[in-house]
Amino acid sequence: MSNPRRYGSFPFSVAVIHGGPGAGGEMSPVAKRLCASRGILEPLQTAHSLPAQVDELREILEECADLPVTLVGFSWGAWLSFILAARYPDMVKKLVLVGSGPFQEKYVPIIMQTRLSRLDKNERSEVRRIFAILDGTGSDEWEKNMALALMGELFSRTDAFDPIKCQAIDLNNEIISCQADIYESVWKEASLLRQNGELLELGKRIICPVVAIHGDWDPHPCKGVSEPLQAALKSFKFVLLEECGHMPWIEKRAKDKFYSILEAVIDS
Repeated sequence: MSNPRRYGSFPFSVAVIHGGPGAGGEMSPVAKRLCASRGILEPLQTAHSLPAQVDELREILEECADLPVTLVGFSWGAWLSFILAARYPDMVKKLVLVGSGPFQEKYVPIIMQTRLSRLDKNERSEVRRIFAILDGTGSDEWEKNMALALMGELFSRTDAFDPIKCQAIDLNNEIISCQADIYESVWKEASLLRQNGELLELGKRIICPVVAIHGDWDPHPCKGVSEPLQAALKSFKFVLLEECGHMPWIEKRAKDKFYSILEAVIDS
């Protein structure tokens, strides 16, 4: 497995950072779209702790990117990019947060409430079964990996508004196998960072411009991103896409606008 994946040609001045944690590869369509006129890196996060993932990303960027770099982080990747930009501000020229999770704990219950409301009774039971497997000490690694993949498939239905069907689930088979051990260990540390307020506090150390792009159908509440970051960051802009779910590049009605905004931010 090549890490990072490279698209376009040198210099590599933009890096797209996948979500998960533990589900790399989903940013490949974005990298392919952006690389016509610029070099794009797609780092894959393989480390099993939050500090190690930050170090892994830093090392890849130092070795392969034309610094300072524009980071485009999706979902968990938005947080990872945010943390890196705070700890190594000289490395990041611009920061784009796509479909970010909320930055304060009070918004967290809304995510699952919204998702469950978009599922039928049987699907809600399946979600409970999946979480029991992921939380259970008796589940083996294969079982947990399959449960994480199934959770992703279920939530792809709740999180998308009007997706392009051929890309909604497999993204042209670019996604690497789900790794529940990475998800489990990294997400536990990341959640604690949000709970104790340290995640948002890191924003005070970010010196580059930050743009958040968020779908109005995304179960992650937009106010959980826009309001905390408006108060914490020196330079912040929030863009809400209409008729758009969690993953803008698979949305029929929002995809073109998403790319237009993203390319304008990168090129400005």
